[in-house]
Amino acid sequence: MKYSLVIFDLDGTLLNTIGDLAASVDYVMRSRNLPEHSDAEYRAMVGGGIKRLVERALPAHLASDDAYVEECVAQFRRYYVDNIDRHTTPYEGMHELLHLLRQRGVMVAVASNKFQHGTERLVTKFFADIDFVAIEGNREGAPLKPDPAIVHNILRIANVTPDKAIMVGDSGIDIRTATSAGIDVIGVAWGFRFAEELYAAGAKHVATNAEELTQLLTA
Repeated sequence: MKYSLVIFDLDGTLLNTIGDLAASVDYVMRSRNLPEHSDAEYRAMVGGGIKRLVERALPAHLASDDAYVEECVAQFRRYYVDNIDRHTTPYEGMHELLHLLRQRGVMVAVASNKFQHGTERLVTKFFADIDFVAIEGNREGAPLKPDPAIVHNILRIANVTPDKAIMVGDSGIDIRTATSAGIDVIGVAWGFRFAEELYAAGAKHVATNAEELTQLLTA
């Protein structure tokens, strides 16, 4: 294979987490007598970390109040940590793909904008039998994707040069992250965004199912 390392986004790529994210934000909205949103609306809000998700869910006049947003974020975290995996499931074929890559000696890693504890908890629950070289979520003070710092850190941990690595993700953020880091990238169209956004962000390839992704990665 061309690649020694495949870096996967988490939400919308490996796992369908929208149900638990939506339920947790709706809990915050409901407790404050604010309007809730549909899963489809939440799909358009995710991708930039918890704070951005909460800001997008709040009415505009509250989203501009930093102190209020931080209160909501803290409330979201408490509820989400306790209910993080009630509705979350792996996307079809992704477990098998991870196994195949490891069997072929390819390292796999996760690069997510979800907070570190949540990222580790979901990955270890749903992919406990997969040996990930790195599981990287967002840490306090660390830049979020599309800043390439998270990819650079994974490359350092894996001791892999950019030309031997590729990223897989479901959003324009992932495409821009990989491009900024100087690695190849494949978009997936089964997540929280649409293929048009991925191509507009610079993706050359977009897979519509795990079989297509497997073919692109193993060609």
